[in-house]
Amino acid sequence: MARRYTKDHEWVELDGDDAAVGITDHAQEQLGDVVFVDLPDVGRTVNAGDAMAVVESVKAASDVYAPIAGEVTAINESLADAPGLVNEAAEGAGWFVRIKPSTPAEIDSLLDAAAYAAFVADQS
Repeated sequence: MARRYTKDHEWVELDGDDAAVGITDHAQEQLGDVVFVDLPDVGRTVNAGDAMAVVESVKAASDVYAPIAGEVTAINESLADAPGLVNEAAEGAGWFVRIKPSTPAEIDSLLDAAAYAAFVADQS
């Protein structure tokens, strides 16, 4: 399945039974140098739109919202020691959590890459 995006600048990509979630490259550019990431506990249940993590940069702290409902099945432990991974590879190695979706089809309602790019362009 293709990657999908939210208007809050999160991305989600279904991979088997669960989905990787992180913030977009655009979001990390706006934040600047990421210095800390506070991730949820594995096993936590989230609803779409719930604040589930916090990313702190030299500029500000921002909530990261769950793009879909489900259970957190894994967190990116690498971010504890290397939060800069978010800046280096926001849409790759800098992922935040994996979520087992309660309704996988919910992902289809999110923005595709072209719609997200247009949304970001409209915000500038």
